[in-house]
Amino acid sequence: MTEEEKAYMHWLYQAVGMGNRRLLRSLEAIGTPREIYQMAVANRLTDKIAKRYENKVTSVIESVSDYDVQGEYERMKARGIQMVAAVEAEFPERLKDISDPPYVLYYAGRLPSISHKAVAVIGARDCTEYGRYMAGQFGAGLAQAGVQVISGMARGIDSIGQLAALREGGYSLGVLGCGVDICYPRENRELYEALIQQGGICSEYPPGIGPRAILFPPRNRIISGMADAVLVIEAKEKSGTLITVDMALDQGREVYALPGRGTDPLSRGCNRLIRQGAGLVSTPGELLEELLAEYKNKEGICQQELLFMEKEKQDILKLMDINPQSAEILQRKYEEEYGSYISFPVLLHKLLQLCADGYVRQVGGSYFAKRME
Repeated sequence: MTEEEKAYMHWLYQAVGMGNRRLLRSLEAIGTPREIYQMAVANRLTDKIAKRYENKVTSVIESVSDYDVQGEYERMKARGIQMVAAVEAEFPERLKDISDPPYVLYYAGRLPSISHKAVAVIGARDCTEYGRYMAGQFGAGLAQAGVQVISGMARGIDSIGQLAALREGGYSLGVLGCGVDICYPRENRELYEALIQQGGICSEYPPGIGPRAILFPPRNRIISGMADAVLVIEAKEKSGTLITVDMALDQGREVYALPGRGTDPLSRGCNRLIRQGAGLVSTPGELLEELLAEYKNKEGICQQELLFMEKEKQDILKLMDINPQSAEILQRKYEEEYGSYISFPVLLHKLLQLCADGYVRQVGGSYFAKRME
């Protein structure tokens, strides 16, 4: 698709208005966006379209009177906003698989790579301290393993997981319920700008469209559709988060949930999901083991994870065995194997990180062993 064709598509999408997919399909059946524009200029659209759409086509005809097709498109691109249509090869492959992919996607930054796994990390806006901590742990752990983090840039679990991923040098995508030129919520300006620089933001809504409650449920299908799996960290028994879960299940995506206390209202949604068959994960390592099983080598180490794991942690993990060894022995083996010194506090810190990531278990005191597969 040429840039000129995309400019006319940008016009048509805005002229028809959000939610009028049937009208879009009917119009495209009679010509390209450029041809439809020319018919609108000549006031010939009503002769070509079914009578039930005549009233709606009036707004399309009226839109051409003062619309600069190429100028509007170029001004959009000058602001760093790109557009990709569902019919283009560059359209995200995962989204092509869902039953109702968006007609177009507007984005800033870059879109996710199909060559790396992606997980949607979602949950409560008004999360607990435990939820905040775990969202940070999962966001960072996924990023370290090269897994892309998808979410809605909402306050709470969404934004915490995304910020943690970016701070680890990973990729994250924010899917918005408004135009990509609008930061919502406003307090997430730091995350919004970081996503554009280091990851991406996208929306099916044209630039200039403000956030409205009615726009958020449809965008949730894009969050789950962009991911290979969905992870829920804290959710009430009845919450918007569970709308995304339902969409994920309809799309054939795997769903995982973090368990919580039965007395905690923000854990009831997750606990119910687990009872209904969602995967139970309590550490990033457990999720990665499920998600990246196909990448495991004969030693049980995930090649994709090792590409992104900090080198010191990789080196320590290579020295370990399923039989417990003391940290003192590992310190000596490290120096013998790599010819460099690692201080005991640093070694202990790295070992505890590997425990938190799910690769290593602590066996009393300062003894550690590699987890068995």
